[in-house]
Amino acid sequence: MNMHLHRAVILFVVLATGMTCAAVGQSYPVRPVRVIVGFPPGGGVDVLARIMAPKLSERWEQQVVVDNRPGAGGRISAEVAAKAAPDGYTVLMITMSHAVGAGLYRKLAYHPADSFSAVSLLASTALVLLAHPSLPVKSLKDVIALAKARPGELSFGSSGIGGSPHLAGELLKGMAGINIVHVPYKGAGLAYTDLIGGHVELVIAALPGALPHIKTGKARAIALTSAKRSPASPEIPTIAESGVAGYDVTHWFGLLAPAGTDRKTVGQLHDAFVAVLRIHGTAEAVAKAGMDPVGSTPREFDAFLRSEVARWAKVIRDAGVKVE
Repeated sequence: MNMHLHRAVILFVVLATGMTCAAVGQSYPVRPVRVIVGFPPGGGVDVLARIMAPKLSERWEQQVVVDNRPGAGGRISAEVAAKAAPDGYTVLMITMSHAVGAGLYRKLAYHPADSFSAVSLLASTALVLLAHPSLPVKSLKDVIALAKARPGELSFGSSGIGGSPHLAGELLKGMAGINIVHVPYKGAGLAYTDLIGGHVELVIAALPGALPHIKTGKARAIALTSAKRSPASPEIPTIAESGVAGYDVTHWFGLLAPAGTDRKTVGQLHDAFVAVLRIHGTAEAVAKAGMDPVGSTPREFDAFLRSEVARWAKVIRDAGVKVE
C-alpha cells in the first residue's frame, strides 16, 4: 500500500468513526415516541398534547403518538407510564390532578414524584364554570342564588373524583356556602357531552377544552377559577371578582418520564418539548386555546410538583374531601 493510499484509508476510518459517533449521539429518538394522556380526547391536556405532537414529529422526524388512557382521574395512565421502560420512548403528560392523588388516595401504585423523572412544567390555564344554556343563570351570583334556592338539586360535572375541577368545585361550594352535587366523569369530554345533552346543569373544566363549546353556544361560560382573566377569553369574569373574594385555582400541565430515565434523555425531551412550545405557530395555538406556555427546567418542575403534592394534600385534609 503506497503512502497516499494509506493516508486515504486512515482518513476514511477517522471520518467514518466520527460520523458513527455523531450518529450515536444524535440517534434519539430512532422510533415513535408515545405521549400518554390520562383523559379522553377533548380535555385541556389532550388539546395541548395534540397541538405539540405534530411539531415534535417534525423536529424528531419520528412519529409522536398521543395515547389516551382515560379513567380514575389520571391514575390509570400514571401507572402505565410508571411501569414503562425508562428509555425516553414513553412519556406522560399530566395535569394538576396528578399531584392531588397523593392526598386523596391511601394507596397508589406509584408516587406522583418519586416514580417519575420530571421533564418540564409545560403550561397553565384557568378552569371555567360552565352552565347549560337553558339554566336560568348568566352570572356566578345567579348560580349561587339558584343553588341556595334549590339546595342539593343542582349538579356539576367534572373530569373525575379528586381532579382539579372537582376540588375547584368543592372549594367554591365551601367558600360560597352552597350545596351542589358532584357528578364525576372519566374525562372532561364526557362531562361536556352530558352538559350539552342537558343531563347535568353545570360543569367545571379546563378552559382550553371548553372554549369550542363556549364559542358555539352549546355551553355558557359563567366564571374562571384563576385570579386573573384569560387573554383567550377576556370577557369571562373570574370567580373572585364575581363575589367570592380570595378564590384562586390555576390548572397546570406538565411532562414526566419514568423514574430512572437518564439525565441526557430527560434533557433531550426537555429541550424538544420546550423548543416546540415556543416556536411560531405552537405558542400562538397554545395561547389561543386558553393556556399560558411555561417551559420550566426539570429541576424546577420536580420542586414545583412536590410542592403541589404537599399543597393539595393539606387542602384535601382541611376540606374533608373523601373518595366517593
